[in-house]
Amino acid sequence: MPGIDQSKYSALIRRYFAACNAADRDELLACFTPDAVHYFPAGLPEIPWRSAATIADKWIWCVENLGSQWTIEKILVSHDSHEAVIEWTHWKSKLGTALRGDEWYVFDEQTGLIKEIRAYYASPAQKDVPINELLDFDYSGRGYHLEPVAKEAK
Repeated sequence: MPGIDQSKYSALIRRYFAACNAADRDELLACFTPDAVHYFPAGLPEIPWRSAATIADKWIWCVENLGSQWTIEKILVSHDSHEAVIEWTHWKSKLGTALRGDEWYVFDEQTGLIKEIRAYYASPAQKDVPINELLDFDYSGRGYHLEPVAKEAK
């Protein structure tokens, strides 16, 4: 197998998160193969999200209706397969909550675009706690974001 361009995949994931935070549909679409699938744990309506257009529209809805913003905590890109895994925090400012989790990415070998995401949550999404995260894990001491990053002025 030819060498994997880890920096390309890492940059695409960062571009995808920036597009999510900006609710930029065109930029979101540009990150995915048209038939991409985003899988989630049980509990959300209308999952999995099938197609780049569906993924883009659902994240835009989250930004507009939940005040969603996301931060990337860690990225690891495989050296020998077209895959990556990340840790993230999903801030929902209109609800006053946040959720932490991981995602596994599979990239299309021909286009280099995202063709699959599998989301895993740090805990069940509990509505009665301000932030869903691992119990007794030192997020602050390990350098994790403790609040969303301020949006840059356009």
